[in-house]
Amino acid sequence: MPSVETVSALERRLNASIPQQALSGQIAARLKHFGRTAKIPGFRPGKIPTKILDQHFGAQARQESLSDIVQRAFIEAVQANALKVAGDPSFEILTNNLDADEIEYSATFEVYPEVVLGDVGGESVERSTYELSQTDVDNTIATLRKQRATYEAVTRAAQNDDKVVIDFVGKLDGVVFQGGEAKEYPVTLGSGRMLPEFEAAIAGMNIGEVKSFDMTFPENYHGKDVAGKQVTFTITLNSVEAPVLPEVDAEFAKAVGVADGDVVKLEQEIRSNLEREVTRRLKGRNKEVAMDALLNVAQFDLPKALVQWESQRLMQQTAQEMEQRGMTTKNMQLPLELFRERAEKRVKLGLILAELVEKFDLKAQPEKVRALVEDYAQSFDHPEEVVRWYYADPARYQEIENLVLEENTVDWVFSRAQVTDKPVEFAELMGN
Repeated sequence: MPSVETVSALERRLNASIPQQALSGQIAARLKHFGRTAKIPGFRPGKIPTKILDQHFGAQARQESLSDIVQRAFIEAVQANALKVAGDPSFEILTNNLDADEIEYSATFEVYPEVVLGDVGGESVERSTYELSQTDVDNTIATLRKQRATYEAVTRAAQNDDKVVIDFVGKLDGVVFQGGEAKEYPVTLGSGRMLPEFEAAIAGMNIGEVKSFDMTFPENYHGKDVAGKQVTFTITLNSVEAPVLPEVDAEFAKAVGVADGDVVKLEQEIRSNLEREVTRRLKGRNKEVAMDALLNVAQFDLPKALVQWESQRLMQQTAQEMEQRGMTTKNMQLPLELFRERAEKRVKLGLILAELVEKFDLKAQPEKVRALVEDYAQSFDHPEEVVRWYYADPARYQEIENLVLEENTVDWVFSRAQVTDKPVEFAELMGN
């Protein structure tokens, strides 16, 4: 009879045996299968004697048969003992003589832990809140106007938002450093393309004016020759162009996507889009807070196999993202240890969510899935096509279903934890 022993908190070892008769029958069947297509000089396929087949394929047939029968026996033993296996088992044949009446083997594996959720009632959490204002809408329209600005030459001193053309020379210890010199170089003041001290020096200059000033580069500046060092720049201002913002009229509305040029509709669409984005970002921040609360109170061991798998998945995902950004990863081996902490967190959260959904019936209801799909679809020109796209593929539908499960979990946590609402700034929420 198979026996199961506990090796550690989650590790188990199954000890069992296979009767020779079962193995012999499996080997004979596999040799017969080989004989149907095998090409051995002097014999026709299907007419090769078993002894000859054994000479050519015996070792392979024994290895494959033993592997198959051990795995099947393992599955049967796992089911009989109601074990929840996490990861692949490691098999070891304990009998040296494979012709013995009984062939003993062991299978070492991990089981899923008993998830202890803990009590989130004692956790203090901050729920981010934000109420969209007319100022946010107005500022967004102002940004759209700036993006569509035209420029005209002026003779006044340069100021923020102007487009200027300069010549500059930068010297380190009296010598021009690499990349420290340019002619007819365009700069939009306030764009952040140049270092703040450099742009500040240009502001207030008049056309034809020459200015010299000292500036210290940041310690983390990408140019290692000048990083953390003081240099002397000499700037000549060649021209100044001021921005001319478009009026908020029908032409402007059409330019930003309102086909009929209705300015009122433009503002309504901007408000609607901002509200959706605010909601999305608040959900993201509050989800992180709720998940951290669950992680804080849940205590259980993690299967090493699951953490290893997730670490490898994160590593592969990172390599793909690097390649998409144009980086070469062919000869680069990312250390798996870099991803272990994230992997442990993701595995633990996955087990917690599965337990919560099962224990408290937090399943995604079809109507909530539909509502979320339709909300996403509103960002597109043809929402009904987007809805059909999600429902046409089970994998895409599953993505939305998972998001609803997460929302249900967040609601569950906030209904039990000690919650304090924390208003956030618009710029902070939008990551500006």
